[in-house]
Amino acid sequence: MNNLNLQDIKGSYDAVFSLGSACNPALQFQRLNLKRFTSSPLDWSYSPFLSDVNRLLKNNFKEFMELKNMCVINDKGMSIYINDEAIVASHKGIQTPTKSYIIQDTLYNIFSAHDFPIIANQKWFVTYPYFKKTLNYRIKRFLEKIANSQSVLFVRWAANYHEAVELQSILSQMVKGRFNVLILNPVEDLKEISEVNWGLDRTCVVNVPSDPNSDSTWDYVLNGVTLTN
Repeated sequence: MNNLNLQDIKGSYDAVFSLGSACNPALQFQRLNLKRFTSSPLDWSYSPFLSDVNRLLKNNFKEFMELKNMCVINDKGMSIYINDEAIVASHKGIQTPTKSYIIQDTLYNIFSAHDFPIIANQKWFVTYPYFKKTLNYRIKRFLEKIANSQSVLFVRWAANYHEAVELQSILSQMVKGRFNVLILNPVEDLKEISEVNWGLDRTCVVNVPSDPNSDSTWDYVLNGVTLTN
């Protein structure tokens, strides 16, 4: 089986989607003009294990972030509440931070750190109806886009081999057109980016320095990736 490499990743795609594990891929897509429409369902969440994301995709997001499965993990305001407009404007210094709860979806082990602002004298779920409406819209757009696009690139920060094999299999059932997967695996004290041969024909894997916010890392791995007109 041929191994997909970074050279093969280069090209134009109808859509580029983040599959976690945190906000960093989506933020880099914005910086590099690879984000054309509304956020995808996983853009602003934290998904520590790709196996959970695989299960979520396989289930077509069924019962994702349902209130009955959600609980407060941290109420200290360690994260800030954001929305798409605030993130876009943050580099201009015009975002006013509002502290946010960290909420866990216990069914899928995926965390929200930016969706539920801490409001004085209010329960954490007071903004849930707006959140769920927005999330459902993003899920619908995501599923429609991957079903109807001719080419899609999926990007994931941190995964193991078995998770990558499973992801490629799941996506082959969901994506009607051509797709590629790019996995960035952080390695402590690594200085130079190196490609890894996992023998997967639709998945490119690279070992990268451990800082997920490094613009130079993202510039390197996404060099030559563009969106179709």
